Amino acid sequence: MLSRTAAVLILIDFQGKLAQVMVDKEDLFANNIKLIQGFKALNLPIMVTEQMPEKLGPTIPQLMQELGGVQPITKETFSCWADASFHDHLESLTRRHVVLTGIECHICVYQTALDLMSNGYTVHLVTDAVSSRTPENREVGIQAIKSAGAQITSTEMVLFELLRTAADPKAKDIFKIVK
Repeated sequence: MLSRTAAVLILIDFQGKLAQVMVDKEDLFANNIKLIQGFKALNLPIMVTEQMPEKLGPTIPQLMQELGGVQPITKETFSCWADASFHDHLESLTRRHVVLTGIECHICVYQTALDLMSNGYTVHLVTDAVSSRTPENREVGIQAIKSAGAQITSTEMVLFELLRTAADPKAKDIFKIVK
């Protein structure tokens, strides 16, 4: 189960025109915004990556607006873990439970998830916050990540798991985010 002392949110490659051709993009963006808002309300770390932004463009404005001062980590590798800047930053957080979202599910999200798990991280794949250009590739990615040992979760499941109780002082903030 997720805890506030161990969780980090990682958003992979929500960039430019690529983001605009994802399956169910409106829900995809909305769920990632909820996760960002929830992690910020709970004062939890967030990491963002960009795959070759000079070619794919920057992180989409609606996410950057929510991210505030979080600076994207630029990478060329499909797996985020294979990028030294990403690897070093994640290790410096000393958090072992990765809440993982991003595009494309069957490429960068998949390869990152496998590398993270093989390096001792528990991956919580947020299935309503990942996508690919086709529903088939999205589903193949989810199933492959699940088969490799990731925890399968959803946006609300993550937020309420981190909250744990309606008596928490942050409960009102989370309730506003999910409604």
